[in-house]
Amino acid sequence: MSHSGSGEGRAVVLGGGGVAGIAWMTGLLLGLRDEGVEPGHTANVLIGTSAGSTVAAQIACGCDLDDLFQRQTLPERQVAELVPKPHLFELLGNAMPVLFRLTDAVERTRRIGELAANSTTVDEAQRRAVIADRLPSHHWPDRQLRIVAVNIATGEPQIFDKDSGVSLVDAVAASCAVPGMWPPVSINGQRYMDGGIHSSDNAYLAAGYAKVLILSPLGTQGMTLPGSASLARQTEALRQGGAAVTIIEPDEVSREAIGKNPLSPETRLPAAMAGRAQGRAIAASLAD
Repeated sequence: MSHSGSGEGRAVVLGGGGVAGIAWMTGLLLGLRDEGVEPGHTANVLIGTSAGSTVAAQIACGCDLDDLFQRQTLPERQVAELVPKPHLFELLGNAMPVLFRLTDAVERTRRIGELAANSTTVDEAQRRAVIADRLPSHHWPDRQLRIVAVNIATGEPQIFDKDSGVSLVDAVAASCAVPGMWPPVSINGQRYMDGGIHSSDNAYLAAGYAKVLILSPLGTQGMTLPGSASLARQTEALRQGGAAVTIIEPDEVSREAIGKNPLSPETRLPAAMAGRAQGRAIAASLAD
C-alpha cells in the first residue's frame, strides 16, 4: 500500500549511531513498553538506517524487547562485536574533512565510496557474521521494513525490503558498513556502504504517513553534510506534508552514556540503561 500523500498510518524511523545507538534505542523502546507504550508494534512501516536497521529488523521480526535488552546488557548474551583498528580512525579523521567540503552531495558520496572500497579493514564474511549474530531472525518479516544503504559506485541510496530479493542479513550489513571502518557489502554485483552517509536518519522516507516517530541517536545536532537535508529540514517537510512528527533524541544522561565513540562495545550497557530510563520518563507524552 502506497502512502505517498495518503496521510494515513504510522511510521517509525530509527537512525544511525553505532553500537551505542543500537543499545540506546533498544533501552528506549523497552522503557516505553514498561509504561505501556509500544510504537514498534503499532507502526505500519519501520525505516532503519545503520544502527537503526539492526533495531528495526529486530523489532519488525517480533523479537522480545526484554530479550533484546539482555543482549545489550548481559556480558554472556552480548554479541562479540569487532573493534575498528585504531589507525582507521586516524585515516578517517584525515580524509573526512576534505570530503565533507565537497558541496556536490552525489560526488562526495562517490568519493566516500572510494574510501570505503580502498580501506583495509576486516574480511567481509567476518563482519557479516557479526551482523548475523545481532539478528535473532534472519528472515524478512511480513510487515513493512525498509533498510537504507548507499551504493558506493553511484553515491545513490538503496532501499532494501522484503521484495528486493536480498537477504535480511546482507541488507542490515550494508546499512551498517561504516566507510573506512568496515568493508562495503557485496550484493548482486554491487557494493554498498552505510545508509547514514546519505542521511543519518533518512526520515524523508516516511513522507505520506499521518504520524511519524523518529528515534535519532545523533539527534538534530548531528552532522549534516553540505547539499544534504538536515533532520530538522526533513522533519519540517514531513510536517508541511501533514504529518504529526515526534523526534526522540538522547537526553543529557543518554548522551553521556553514548560518549564520544559510539562504535565502542563498552558503551552498550550504559547506553541501554540510560535509554530505558529515558523511555520510562517520556512515555506519558507519547501515549495516545
